[in-house]
Amino acid sequence: MTTLRILNWINGQASHASSEGWLEKFNPHSGELLYHVADSSQRDVEQAITVARSAFPAWAELTPVKRGQIMMDIVALMKRRSDELADCIALETGKPPQDAKGETGGAIIQAEYFAGEGMRLYARSLTSGTPGKYSHTVRQPRGVAGLIVPANTPIANIAWKTFPALICGNTVVLKAAEDSPCIAQLFAELTKEAGLPDGVFNVVHGRGEPAGSTLVTDERVDIISFTGSTGVGRRIAEVAGKRLARISLELGGKNPFVVCDDADLDQAVHWAALSAFSNAGQRCAAGSRMLVFRSIYEEFRNRLTAKARSLKLGVAAGCDLGPLVSLRQQQSVLSAIERAREQGGQVLCGGRTPDAPELAGGYYVEPTVIDGLATTSDLSCKEVFGPVTTLHPIGSMAEALDVANATEYGLTAAVHTRNVDRAMWFAQRVKAGVANVNMGTYGSEPHMPFGGFGSSGNGTREPGVEALDVYSELKNISFLVRPGML
Repeated sequence: MTTLRILNWINGQASHASSEGWLEKFNPHSGELLYHVADSSQRDVEQAITVARSAFPAWAELTPVKRGQIMMDIVALMKRRSDELADCIALETGKPPQDAKGETGGAIIQAEYFAGEGMRLYARSLTSGTPGKYSHTVRQPRGVAGLIVPANTPIANIAWKTFPALICGNTVVLKAAEDSPCIAQLFAELTKEAGLPDGVFNVVHGRGEPAGSTLVTDERVDIISFTGSTGVGRRIAEVAGKRLARISLELGGKNPFVVCDDADLDQAVHWAALSAFSNAGQRCAAGSRMLVFRSIYEEFRNRLTAKARSLKLGVAAGCDLGPLVSLRQQQSVLSAIERAREQGGQVLCGGRTPDAPELAGGYYVEPTVIDGLATTSDLSCKEVFGPVTTLHPIGSMAEALDVANATEYGLTAAVHTRNVDRAMWFAQRVKAGVANVNMGTYGSEPHMPFGGFGSSGNGTREPGVEALDVYSELKNISFLVRPGML
C-alpha cells in the first residue's frame, strides 16, 4: 500500500521539497506509519518566504474589511468541512473524536472573531495640546509572518496565529508541527478553495533545523510567532532579536492548582483531573502541581487518585484521553516519572504504559498522580507535557502563593475556594498570565488574552485584541487645521 505523502504548500499549490527527503509520521494510537512528510531544506523555506514577500503588497493594500470578508469565507468553509478537519486531528494526534471536534470548533470561533476585526481594526483618535491639531492612530502590517506551531492542539494553534496575522495584512509562512502535518496541509487547501490569494498563506514541513531556523534567521521575515518549549523560545529570542524582528513567544508552564479547605471537593477533583489529564496532559496550561490544604489533603488525594484510575484511555468516542503524540514524547514522560521515583516520589496511580492489548502499540502513559516529592524536585519544577501531576500539602494561602510562585514559569493558575477574599487575594498575586477561580488551569476564549510571566513567554499575548499588537505596527497620523485657509 502506498503511504500518503504530505507536501509543502507554496504559492497556492503542493510543492515537493528540493531534497526529495522525507520524514516519517506514525499513528500515535497504533505506532503504524501514517505518512511520509516533506523534509524541507533551507532552500525550500527561502522559496516560501520569497513567495510570501511577493504576495504581501497586494494583500496589504486590501482594506481590512475586504480581508475580513475573505477570511469569513474561510470560516464558512471550515464550518462545512469541520468533520473532515476533526477526523484529521483525531487520526494524527490520537485525540478521542469529541476532543478533536471541540478543538475544531474552537478554531472556527477564533477565526470568526479575527475575521470580524476587519471592521474594527483602525485604532483610536487622540487629543492634542495644540489648537487645531487632530491626531489618530492606524494599524499597518509588518510584512511576512513566520509562524511556528506545536502539535498538541494543531488546528487551534494554526488559527491563533494565522488569522490575526492575516487580518492585519501580513502574509504567512507556517512551519507545521512535525507530528501534525496533515492538518496544516488540509487547512492550506481550504484557504485556497475559499479564495485566499496564492502566496498569502504558505506551509513548510520539516525539522526545526533547518526549516524552523531559516524562518528565524531570514531578514525578510518580519514577525516570528512561536509556541513551544522555553528552551527553543530562548534561542529564537536571541537569534531573531539580534535583527530586531517582532517576536511573540508562548512557552512552557508548571501551573499550580490550589485546593483550599473550604473548596467544593467534587468540583475541585473534577477540574483537577481535567486540568492534569485531558489532552493526555499535553497542554502548556496543564494543572501539573496540586497544592492542597493539609486538613483536606488525604481526602482530596484519595478522590483524585480514584478519578485518575477511572479514566478510560483510547481513541474511541467517550474515551477520556488518548496517547501522547509521539514515541519520543512518551519516553520523555516515562523518564521523568522514573526520576521522580528516584527523588522520593510515591506513584499513587499510573506511572507506566497500559496493559490493554489494544493500546500496546501506541504511545500511551496512564494518568499519573505522584505524592511525596519536594516542591524543589525536578518534576515539581519542570514542564513534563504528559498526564502527570504532583501533590503537595500546604498550610495557608500565604504558603500556597509562595509555592505557586516558586518556579521559573508563570503561565496559568487556578484556586478552588468558596471565599471571595481568598480567591481575589491569590488571583491578584500569583505569578501567572491567567488566573482562574473554581475552574481549571486552562480555558482561553477567542477574545481573551493568553500568555505568561517569566519563562512562560516574552510578554506578548494571543489571542484577543492584544494579538493585533504582535502582527501590526501602530502609526500616529496628525494634521493641523490652518485658520487662514478657512
